[in-house]
Amino acid sequence: MNRLVEIRSQESLCRERAALDLQRRLFWLAQAQEWEQRALDEIAYHFRECNVAQTELGRN
Repeated sequence: MNRLVEIRSQESLCRERAALDLQRRLFWLAQAQEWEQRALDEIAYHFRECNVAQTELGRN
């Protein structure tokens, strides 16, 4: 889950830049959305892996 922390940190940084750089605000908000989607993908991946491991334990 360290990767998730790094991803959320990047998302936050982009949102901060959007607040400070009004000329490129839309760019930074779009970047933040991309990082947010990466975070959601990372969470989904983690749960899929947990479910696979749980299923394998149930078979044994």
